[in-house]
Amino acid sequence: MCNLYRLTTTTEAIRNLFRALEGEFPNLPPQSEHYPDRAAPVILATATGRALARMVWGIPPPPGVARPVTNIRNLSSPFWRPLLGGAHRCLVPASAFAEWSAAPDPATGRKAKRWFALRSTPVFAFAGLWRTSADGPRFAFLTCQPNATVAAVHPRAMPVLLAGPSADQWLAGADARALQRPWPDEDMTMTG
Repeated sequence: MCNLYRLTTTTEAIRNLFRALEGEFPNLPPQSEHYPDRAAPVILATATGRALARMVWGIPPPPGVARPVTNIRNLSSPFWRPLLGGAHRCLVPASAFAEWSAAPDPATGRKAKRWFALRSTPVFAFAGLWRTSADGPRFAFLTCQPNATVAAVHPRAMPVLLAGPSADQWLAGADARALQRPWPDEDMTMTG
């Protein structure tokens, strides 16, 4: 599962791309490796427009699960259904996401990070859900079947990626299952 992404753009670029106009938010330092349990920018739909906010990645788990949930696959689960309405959706801006290679690098003996980005835009978003916790608001993002590019490294899943109209549809409350699909291969590139 995707538990590593990067965001290497400015707050102003995020505001412009996703039309997030509300909320005070300092300029972002480039985040070349963003892991769970760290605060990150998200875009929320509010009654008066879109807001840029900060939340921690990883929703407290349902009973019987030990770690916070960072990736959401089963939208039929009673744990996620209440969050699928528009009020608990968010966009998680990203420049790339990583999956770990299946086999270790022969030279280092360690698995390698394989980074995935889009050819059509330097910044996209993950389809996110959020909820309030005792520690404040926290988010996770949806996953889906991988496209062929991602499946070559991680055959089980990839994040649900959004850009342009699909980002607008997500925040407007469009059917989550209709948007829970892999990004087209021809627009994806792998580095590293």
